[in-house]
Amino acid sequence: MIKYRKRGNNLEILRVSSKSNANSVAGALANVFREANVVEIQAIGAGALNQAIKAIAIARGFVAPSGKNLVCIPAFADITIDGEERTAIKLIVEAK
Repeated sequence: MIKYRKRGNNLEILRVSSKSNANSVAGALANVFREANVVEIQAIGAGALNQAIKAIAIARGFVAPSGKNLVCIPAFADITIDGEERTAIKLIVEAK
């Protein structure tokens, strides 16, 4: 499942789960890069992170013909889910 959320300054946030289809996430990334040069991916757990990394690799192939290269900056993010604090991996992906 991919969840979208807009944040200030037009930063798009994609939340990826372990059940997310990497090709679908890659398509969503490529669509975001048509309008913006940066997107944030949030993943909680090893399975979700795996799908997110695969999606970035696939999306790189989608945007490469336009002369863009994807740069990924990993970080931690504290988020609240159902009132419970969780630590997520945040991947800031930029098209350069």
